[in-house]
Amino acid sequence: MIDSSGRTQHFQDTVSFDDVLLVPNYSEIRSRAEIKIGTSLGDYKFDIPIISSPMDTVTEYKMSIAMAESGGVGIIHRYNTIEDQAFLVQRTLSDSVVDVAAAAIGATGDYEDRAIALCESGAKIICLDVAHGHHMLVKNALQKLKGSFGSAIHLMAGNVATLEAFNDLADWGADSIKVGIGGGSICSTRIQTGHGMPTLQSVFDCARSDRNAKLIADGGIKTSGDIVKALAAGADFVMLGSLLGGTNESPGEIYTSIDGKKYKAYRGMASREAQVAWRGDVGSLEGIATTIPYKGPVRNMLDDLVKGIKSGFSYSGARTLSELHMKARFVKQTSASQVESSTHILRKSNG
Repeated sequence: MIDSSGRTQHFQDTVSFDDVLLVPNYSEIRSRAEIKIGTSLGDYKFDIPIISSPMDTVTEYKMSIAMAESGGVGIIHRYNTIEDQAFLVQRTLSDSVVDVAAAAIGATGDYEDRAIALCESGAKIICLDVAHGHHMLVKNALQKLKGSFGSAIHLMAGNVATLEAFNDLADWGADSIKVGIGGGSICSTRIQTGHGMPTLQSVFDCARSDRNAKLIADGGIKTSGDIVKALAAGADFVMLGSLLGGTNESPGEIYTSIDGKKYKAYRGMASREAQVAWRGDVGSLEGIATTIPYKGPVRNMLDDLVKGIKSGFSYSGARTLSELHMKARFVKQTSASQVESSTHILRKSNG
């Protein structure tokens, strides 16, 4: 559509997680034990399609070990010195349960030296972690890293929101790509910049790619049902932050309020607090800092999520992720059906 100024205006209808439901299919699955939700990143196989986010209130060595014990993978954050991050990788690998350590880097400054140190410490997955991944700096970094390491490491990169961006990052050397901009629970990118896409819509769009890169849905995921929707839409993994924050294994102290409730800190890496702690100054403010209720061991949270995911697969009659991709059918739901979809008994009045 052309407006009066001569500019081309494009408007696309989009969907978020709460806008859609999966249609129940005929199923011959007798037990959740028949369902295998595992998938892989290149040569590395995982029993669950869950990755913990590289945030300083989510993933250090304790979370990485716990994720490995449950069959997933944790990405150790980059908001520290090279030496500190390399030490966290080493600590992760000193519990024999961990076969694959993963860590994040940026796209400027010391990223090459950091990548080398992380690999020398044993990391096999390097995550190029940038808020706006469809960028020249990411292109240059991916090409340099791929040229230096070849297939010796798995290169994860992101975040992106469009099919064009997904294809570009794959062509630049990314083996897996994080999809989702502005959907995180403590992310204010859409408010501060006016830019973003609903994460589920981005997954639908990027899943149309003919490239071989794995798709990681990142942002806006609140429940196991959202995870099932993201996987059904074409994702291979989901990346979680707030769902795993506030656990024993997430970094930070446990605080007790006056009324006896327990909390842990949780903050976006583009928040003022995170930027000051990390580099001593503040760039763009695209995140907030807060506290979330203390949740106990992360294993309990992951066990509950996996049960919900397997039930979701069962409703679609799918025993594997590839079957879910083939069998899943989506419908849009109205605002009235969204209310009906919730546990709405508490909404009823007493009158």
